[in-house]
Order: sequence, then C-alpha cells, then structure tokens
Amino acid sequence: MDNSWSFVIDFTLLSLLMVVSAILKARIPLLRKIIVPTSMVAGILGLIVGPELLGWLKFDLDRLGQLVYHLMAIGFIALSLKEREVSNSPAVMKSGMLIVSTYLIQGLVGFGLLLILTELFYPGMFPGIGLLLPLGYGQGPGQAYLIGSRWEALGLEGGANLGLTIAGFGFIWAVIPGIILMNILIRHPKFKQTTSRPHKERTEVMEKSEEGEIPLSDAIDKLTYQIALIGFIYLVTYLTLRGLETVLTPLGTYGETLAQLLIGFHFLIGSLYAMLFRWILNRWKQAGFQLEHSPNNYLLQRISGFSFDYMIAASIAAISIYALKQYLTPVLILTTVGGLVTVWFMVWLVPRVLPEDKLPNVLGFYGMLTGTISTGLALVKAVDPKFQSNTTDNLVMGSASAIMFGFPLLLILNIPIVGYLQNQPVMYLYTFGALFLYFAILMGLLLYRSRKATA
Repeated sequence: MDNSWSFVIDFTLLSLLMVVSAILKARIPLLRKIIVPTSMVAGILGLIVGPELLGWLKFDLDRLGQLVYHLMAIGFIALSLKEREVSNSPAVMKSGMLIVSTYLIQGLVGFGLLLILTELFYPGMFPGIGLLLPLGYGQGPGQAYLIGSRWEALGLEGGANLGLTIAGFGFIWAVIPGIILMNILIRHPKFKQTTSRPHKERTEVMEKSEEGEIPLSDAIDKLTYQIALIGFIYLVTYLTLRGLETVLTPLGTYGETLAQLLIGFHFLIGSLYAMLFRWILNRWKQAGFQLEHSPNNYLLQRISGFSFDYMIAASIAAISIYALKQYLTPVLILTTVGGLVTVWFMVWLVPRVLPEDKLPNVLGFYGMLTGTISTGLALVKAVDPKFQSNTTDNLVMGSASAIMFGFPLLLILNIPIVGYLQNQPVMYLYTFGALFLYFAILMGLLLYRSRKATA
C-alpha cells in the first residue's frame, strides 16, 4: 500500500493498544488497583511489543514523536478555549506558586547534579540534560519530548528520547513511591483528616443545547465546529511560527537557536491565541452581539482528553531503549535524586502552604509533579474517594495560575543550549544563578503569603 497509510496505521495501532489496555484495566484486579492511567498502560504495551523490543508492531518512532508534538498543541488549545470562572482564591495563587517552586527545585537539583557529573565523570556531556527533570517530572512526557527534540535539532544527540525516558521514570516515581508515601502519611498524626466541610456531591455532566448556542440539529455538528475552531487557531499558530522563523534564522546561530526553541513552544503560543479568541468572544457577548456559534466546554474537554491520552501513549511507545545506553547511568542518578527531593519538598512545603486537607494535597501535588494530573488525582482518590477536599480545585486551578509564574522558567531553561552551541560554559553558571534567584523570590513570596493568611 502507498505511504499515505503510514500515519493512519500508527494511529490505528495506538488505538488498538488503548482498547486492549482499557480491557486489561477493567478485567485484571491488580491493574484496577494500580494508580496508572490507561494511556500509560497503552504506551508501556507499545514499548514492549514495538520495534525496540519484541517487534510485533512496526511503529515509526519519528512519526510517533510528530504525533506527540501536534497532539500536545491541540490539547492545550482546546483547554484554553474553554470558558471558566476566574477564581481569586488565595489557595489558587499559592497552588500555582507551589507548582512552579517545585519545577525550580527540580531544575536546581537536576542541573546542579549534571554539572557535577559532567565535571567529574562525563566530560563533554551537555549538563542541560538535568533541566529535563522538571519537564519530565513536573510537566509530563509531551513537554519533555518537545524541548528535548528542539535540543536534538540543535545538536544534542538523543534529546527527545532523553526527555521521554525521564518522564517515564517520573511515572514510576508517581506510582510506586507514591503508594508507599500514601501508606506512611496515613499513619502519621500530622496528616490525619480533620476536615468537617459539608459533603460535596459530584454532578453528572450532560451535553445539551443552551440558549443562544448552535443547536444539535444545525447544519454543522457541534463537535465539528469545536474542531474547526482548534484548527483555525492552530493555523494562526503555524503562520506565526513560520514568520518568526523567517525573521530569526538569518540572524545567525543565536537567531536560529531561538527560532527552534520557539517552535518547541508552539503549544504555548496556541494557548495564548486561544485565550485571546475566548476573551474577544466574551467581549462581543457583553456588547450584545448574538453568537450562535461558540466554544462548548463539554466537547472541548473531551477533545483535550483524547489528545492528551493519545499523546501519553505515543510518547511512551516512542522511547528508544538502544539510544539510551550512553546516558543510562546519569539518567538513573538524576531521576533517583530528583524523585527523593520531590518527596521531601512536597512533605515539607505543602502542609505549610495549604494547611487544610494536608494528606490529599500532599499526595495530589506529589503525583502531579512526578507524573501527570491524572496520577495526582488517582492518589487523592485513594484517601478522598468522594473528592470532598479542596485538592482537585487546587490542582486544576493551580495549574492554570502556574502558567503565569512558569513563563520566566521556560526562558531560563533554554539558556544552557545557547552556551552549549556557542561553547560558552559561563552560561551554565548564569542559568544556575537565575534558577536560584527565581526560586528564592518565589519561595519568599509563597511563605510570606502563607504566614500572613494564618496570622
């Protein structure tokens, strides 16, 4: 058959793995109890039966990487198009600062550790690899792959694979040490659940036509319209990136490097355009314009869920075991030390910042900041099965506010690759200093707000 089927075949093979994984999760008691998303099980199956190990399914690893790249943008654009109530709760702001503070300490530990390893044992290795720790642990496989692949395009061998591997170790730390941590904290008197807030009933989400909205029987299907909106915003994102690449590339090595890094941040640019589009629509509504066609939160959530599920499965299945050999020992050291520091930091900081519902908050933030929000929620569900605590709000809304606090970090993370390409190791010191300074500022603000709130 012709090559036009290649991409479709990879997608259908991922679909097969998702179906098999869903059946296994439902039928096997052990898998039902393990707090691992179905998409991760599908990715692990794909890694086992894929071309790197058993060779039963002939994935194209490069195409899987491209799938991860585009699905991440689609998922973020869909989430950013949703209409949500903006909360000014102090807990939301503190949760966002807590999340980015964890990124920063993971970055300090990872980068500092790789600086030591490259100086003593691995001369010539790029120490910026340590900065994949907060990307893989804190932000998941999609972001770790994107930044790693941009670095690989700029000359770092195996960058994308390194990002995926570190994210894979993050899932392991979220699950196994997460369960151990949960059992230890449950028995600790400091983490006893004392909340007496009224029971929160979870309401079923129903899809229906609302007043002034495109009806289900209209000439264009509601789902079609949501996908069309996402496609339009992604087109604007693509044109923006092409324009930036055209302007920056002739400026030399630095301009080319910056252009490649911006291409890796396509999901963030798409999110900004989506939020702008949402803001314009809301302004039109307030001005009295009738908008028959508008984004639908329910359908956008389904689209983002689909995108992120397939992204996680593809990112794990795309890991190359053989390409990892030269980095195996540093990666094991990096992920082990990073995991231990994350455990300590969550147990120390979360009760000080979020004194209510200490146990679910510690477990939720730990699970999210080593895996994804789904692993965090799975740990929360084990101790708070009816989600009566404030943890789910802190995780979801805190992640939104973390975008604002995390933007400077994204800029700092890309300083080392410039130093690596231009053979200027002094930029590594600038990076470490910038990380430490931002960490100190954020921690100072966070602890000050927490003490002020409890005074």
